[in-house]
Amino acid sequence: MASGVSNQRRYMERAIELGRAGLGEVSPRPSVGAVIVRDGEVVGEGRTEPAPERHAEVVAIQQAGERARRATIYTTLEPCSHTHVTGPCVDALIAAGIDRVVCPVGDPDPRVDGEGFRKLREAGIQVAMPLEGDLIERAMESLEGFLHHIATGRPFVTVKFAASLDGRIATRTGDSQWITSEAARERAHLMRAQADALITGIGTVLADDPRLTARLDGVTGRPRLRVIVDSDGRMPSTAALLAEPGDILWVQAEGCKLTLDAPGLEAVQLPRSKSGGIDFKSLLDLLGERGCINVMMEAGAALTGSVIDAGLADKVAAFIAPIILGGADALTAVGGIGVSEVSSALKLDRIRVEQIGSDVLITGYAPQ
Repeated sequence: MASGVSNQRRYMERAIELGRAGLGEVSPRPSVGAVIVRDGEVVGEGRTEPAPERHAEVVAIQQAGERARRATIYTTLEPCSHTHVTGPCVDALIAAGIDRVVCPVGDPDPRVDGEGFRKLREAGIQVAMPLEGDLIERAMESLEGFLHHIATGRPFVTVKFAASLDGRIATRTGDSQWITSEAARERAHLMRAQADALITGIGTVLADDPRLTARLDGVTGRPRLRVIVDSDGRMPSTAALLAEPGDILWVQAEGCKLTLDAPGLEAVQLPRSKSGGIDFKSLLDLLGERGCINVMMEAGAALTGSVIDAGLADKVAAFIAPIILGGADALTAVGGIGVSEVSSALKLDRIRVEQIGSDVLITGYAPQ
C-alpha cells in the first residue's frame, strides 16, 4: 500500500511540474499538467499549449494512444466540460477509455465548476483527490494566477525585491549591483519567465536602465509583456528595454504629452491615484482584460510601497542577501506611507523559506 501511495505522489508531482513549465506561456488559459499511468507505467504526459492548441489532457491522451484505455490520469485541474477554442476534455477522456481521474483542484470557471467531475462520474469514471494535502496546495499554487483571475478579473500580483540583511536595495550612492548572488538572480529570471507581465516604475528605468527580460537558456520572448509605470512620461528614447524584442506597455497618467516611437511600444493613459501616481487598480483591471493572470512587480521603493499600501500585493518574494549596507540615506526595499502601528503591518501567511546560493528567499501570501 505504501508503495502505491508513493507512486501516486510521484505521478501527481510530475503533473504539477508539467503544469508549472507552461506558466508565462499559455495565459489566459490555466497551465495544467497531466500524466497517464497504466499498470504502473507512465504512458502519456502533457501540458497545456497556447491557444488554439490542445489542453494537457488531450496531449497526454494522444501520446498514450490505445494505452490510455483502462488507465489512470493525474491532472492538476478539473477537466473542462465546455466547448470553447477546443472540445471538452471530459469527452476526450471518456472516448479514450480512461478508468480513473486523480485531480486536486476543481475549476471555478462558471462554464465548468464541478460539471467536469459530474460528467466523468456519470460515465462510470472514478474521480479521486490526491492523498496528501500538500499536493493540493502545490497544485493550487501552480494555478494561483488562473484561480485569482477567475475570482476577481485581475491578475495575481507577486511583489519581488532583493535586499540586504538590513533591508536596503542600494547603497547611499545608489549602487545596487549586485546585492544578491548569481543563483538568486537566476531564480529571479525564472520568475520573470513564469509571469505574463513584468511591472516596474520609471525610477528603476532611469536608475538602472534594465532590459526586463528573462535571460535563461532556451527561453526567449518572456515575459510576454513589460509594463512601465511612468506617470509624467519621463521614458528616455535611449532606454535599453526599448531595444529588446517584445511588447511594452507604457503607462502614463491622463494628460501626458510625451510620445516615443519604438517597436512593440504601446502607450496607454490611466487615471492618477490620490497620491499622484497611476491608479494601480485601473492598471490591474486593464491587464486582466488583456488576459494577464500572473504579473510580477520588480520596482523601486516608492511603487512597491504604494502597491502594498493599497493592499494590492497578493504575494511577496523577498531575496535577502547576507550583507549589511548601512547608511541612513541608503534606499530601502519598501517605501510608501507604511503603517503607524506594528499591529497594522502586512502579515504574510503560508511562509516558505529557501536558501538559494548564499541568499535566502522568503515567500509569503497576503491574507485573503
